[in-house]
Amino acid sequence: MKTFEFSTELLPGLPEELGLECLSRLPYTAYRLASRVCHRWRELLQSLDFYYHRKRLGYTQKLACLLLVFNSGIQNGPKNRGVSVSSSYGIAVFDSVSQSWDRLAPVPRYLNGLPLFCQLASCEGKLVVMGGWDPVMYDPVTDVFIYDFVTQQWRQGKDMPSKRSFFAIGACGGRVFVAGGHDENKNASRTAWVYDLRTDEWAELGELSQERDECEGVVIGEEEFWVVSGYRTESQGQFDGSADVYGFKSEQWRRVEGVWEPGRCPRSCVGIGEDGKLLNWAEINPGVRVRACGGRVLVTGSEYGCGALGFYTVETKEGQNSKMENISVPNEFSEFVHAACYAEI
Repeated sequence: MKTFEFSTELLPGLPEELGLECLSRLPYTAYRLASRVCHRWRELLQSLDFYYHRKRLGYTQKLACLLLVFNSGIQNGPKNRGVSVSSSYGIAVFDSVSQSWDRLAPVPRYLNGLPLFCQLASCEGKLVVMGGWDPVMYDPVTDVFIYDFVTQQWRQGKDMPSKRSFFAIGACGGRVFVAGGHDENKNASRTAWVYDLRTDEWAELGELSQERDECEGVVIGEEEFWVVSGYRTESQGQFDGSADVYGFKSEQWRRVEGVWEPGRCPRSCVGIGEDGKLLNWAEINPGVRVRACGGRVLVTGSEYGCGALGFYTVETKEGQNSKMENISVPNEFSEFVHAACYAEI
């Protein structure tokens, strides 16, 4: 960890370490205003060293980031597609400690809604949005956008190397991993790539053991990226029970059999239990359609097939039954969740 050194006091009249302690305890919502105090504060608050300093001390905040439908007005698609959509995607942020909800500002390139079916990931205090379908033309896009919770601004990253939909995604240590999914012709993919937020560059990883469309990704223990289930091009909807696992140290893939129930879609149901092993959140309550967001897990779904959508927090402890608690959600944020992740700020 870097030792912070300042030519002038962070807070007049206080020793350097106390000034740093005070700023470390600021809530992330105050960062934008605090950054305007002086150049040194802005430089400190926006630095990775400060982020990891707060993380080491346990001062970071975990937020659930949800891709939601916000508008219900009908939008007609191109006539030659014969498609219409009644949704406009945006990102909601939920703080489980304060029980507060907020909505992120729209991406400048997509002011009327994010790409449909885009994927979310987060690392080092930033939210990453990748891929999806153009909300007007319904064509797959390769866009990458990064939201900085400190500056409260979006920036555009380097495009994905190829178009892919319904792929696995995971993030760790300033890098975002993507694998599987399908191309614009609905051919399932076995390729994988990693995006480095710091260098804004993509690098290709070795291939998966098989094609995996509609697979799910999860990072376990900051050591491995798991690509769970999915199906081959010629086996539409026949979800596999295996997984491909990428080791961050070995930089190699290995195949693991029997980690998922064959035939069950893994999308948004894969989690990590207290024992560090894969977990199927849908098994908590078979009637609940869930979307997992790390930390104290936030899930959404209905108690029965056509029931009203509900939001719940789940606390799991090894050797004990998981307890679900219903939470109150403002109407603006109570729509269907299409993707989710958690951001540590």
